[in-house]
Amino acid sequence: MSLKKLWTALKGGSNEVVEAIADSQSIRILDQEMREAKEELVACDQNLTKIMAKRKLAESKVESFKNDIETYTQHAIAASEKGNNEIALECAEKVSEIESMLEVEQGILDGFLSSEKTLKANIAKAKTNVRRMEQQIDQIKATESVQKAQVAVSTRHVGANSKVKTALSSLDRIKAKQQERAAELEAADELASEESGSDLDAKLKAAGITPGGQSSSSDKLAQILAAKNKQ
Repeated sequence: MSLKKLWTALKGGSNEVVEAIADSQSIRILDQEMREAKEELVACDQNLTKIMAKRKLAESKVESFKNDIETYTQHAIAASEKGNNEIALECAEKVSEIESMLEVEQGILDGFLSSEKTLKANIAKAKTNVRRMEQQIDQIKATESVQKAQVAVSTRHVGANSKVKTALSSLDRIKAKQQERAAELEAADELASEESGSDLDAKLKAAGITPGGQSSSSDKLAQILAAKNKQ
């Protein structure tokens, strides 16, 4: 391998390591951002609760002012019908005063209502984005775990096949050695038989000649018959 190719291979491996570290850090960063986003959403919910509470108070004040205006309006009418213009005028002045306060409080209420509506929409959108991002992160983590398991299984499978091939080769070598050893033992037995004369005895026996000078059955019968004839 040339130095250029070797450098390219090393550079490629280095890039893969750097990318793997960067990917791992990216997931950690996303997890941290998700935690921070959730904390911000909790704070947003708390602020929304405060705004809703103030809005309710403003609504109560607006409703109270409206009731007071209605009450003093009726008082002014009643006083005027009875001819008591002084009281009627005081009631009318009171109505005017309350209407001014109502206008201010209604503006505050409208502001709370607008803020509440906007904040609710933004919080809902943020929560949706957080849930979507969490789902994607979980999916990425799950896919990463599955792929790591697949790589481990694949690597073990290749290693197992290699081990099986090695074991089979070992078995073939053992069988060959055993066959060679059996042949050597057989040859040793033949050599021992030749040295002890057992091979010659086997040849004599095959030729019908009894080893050790002993006569055959026919020879023995001839001797018996010859002895009888001599009597």
